[in-house]
Amino acid sequence: MRCIVVCLNSLNLNNFDSGRTPNAQSNEFVGLVSSLNNLKIVKKTIINITKIKAGTFFTSGKLSELVSSVSDYKAELVLIDTKLSPMQQRNLERFLKAKVIDRTGLILEIFGSRAQTREGVLQVELAHLEYQRSRLVRSWTHLERQRGGAGFMGGPGETQIESDRRAIAEKIVRIKKLLTKVMKTRLVHRKSRKKNQIPTVALVGYTNVGKSSIFNYLTDSNVLAQDMLFATLDPTMRSFNLLGKKKVILSDTVGFISNLPTTLISAFKATLEEVINADLIIHVRDLSDPEDKFQALNVEKTIDELQWDGRKRPPIIEIYNKIDKVDKIRLEALIKRNINKNDTVLLSAYFGDGFQVLEKTMWNYLEPISKKEIVFLDFNQAKKRAWLFSKNVVSREDILDDGFSITVVWSHEQKNLFNRIVC
Repeated sequence: MRCIVVCLNSLNLNNFDSGRTPNAQSNEFVGLVSSLNNLKIVKKTIINITKIKAGTFFTSGKLSELVSSVSDYKAELVLIDTKLSPMQQRNLERFLKAKVIDRTGLILEIFGSRAQTREGVLQVELAHLEYQRSRLVRSWTHLERQRGGAGFMGGPGETQIESDRRAIAEKIVRIKKLLTKVMKTRLVHRKSRKKNQIPTVALVGYTNVGKSSIFNYLTDSNVLAQDMLFATLDPTMRSFNLLGKKKVILSDTVGFISNLPTTLISAFKATLEEVINADLIIHVRDLSDPEDKFQALNVEKTIDELQWDGRKRPPIIEIYNKIDKVDKIRLEALIKRNINKNDTVLLSAYFGDGFQVLEKTMWNYLEPISKKEIVFLDFNQAKKRAWLFSKNVVSREDILDDGFSITVVWSHEQKNLFNRIVC
């Protein structure tokens, strides 16, 4: 499908991304458009915006330019890097005689094309329905009103648009019920992990910063990792042994992006719960991206918007990824600046550099204060002995005439669990 990409340069307006160059904003939006395979960009334009018109967003002069561009390039679709109201979208389509999609609609299209798991499909469908509900327009020339009742005496029924709204509302209720079941299942799994003292680590970050590459390296998985915005969508969880000693669950979440639609934050609540309930958050940043600081602020803002409900937030480790793409002088300055920080790690997911430091840093946060003790077990207490070895808390074992003398390094919680074991 032939499309025109319209990016915006805000002048004296506060409702756009501040602190970013028009080039950076437009490149990100073009990257989003390019990630959909069936679209062919025939023209990209940056429009200066000094005033927003309520009915069409653009002033009459800018609108005339767009009408000419659509006609000259025979475009079937116009993608605009902003959030449009339902009325603005409808009026623009009438003027341009082409389909118009705003930033929210584009992100929803991308998510719809990437969702694979049942949970992901449900979440995207819910976001789509929430978005469409306010954008239903009367395009039914053949149906003014559906006739109510039977025969000729039936009164006027509901309009087609009312029927569609009711159908969408019913679908939303049904999907929310299904997602509630998903959340209950996640709650059961979380309780099981807590009971077994398996910590959870959530990977968060701007889209395309390398989260999936880090996830694959640590868990020895093959989650799709490409140089593409929103290459992966569905949440993935895998276990791995941290430093070969401690079992940890790693969660790879959907990438964040500036102006992430609120409908998506709401729809992906089940997924983002893994961030809220994590024992540790790893914030991945792309060191080679000139927009790194802006992206990091967007991630922090999105985390702030999650429903914490008074819960204590887990500690956050910051990973500066893609150090292989940074010049030597800048890299040395970063190393010098972060050498004494215990919450910052420099690494290259591409070459596998820095992962040992990352695991040691994770260990320092996840391993509770432990103390060394000597435990004596009779020969018939094999169950307790097996438990100690399964938890990797044994540092030494001596076999005596009447049993085992085992030196353990464990936490207070592990000691309590051990004492509850009945042989």
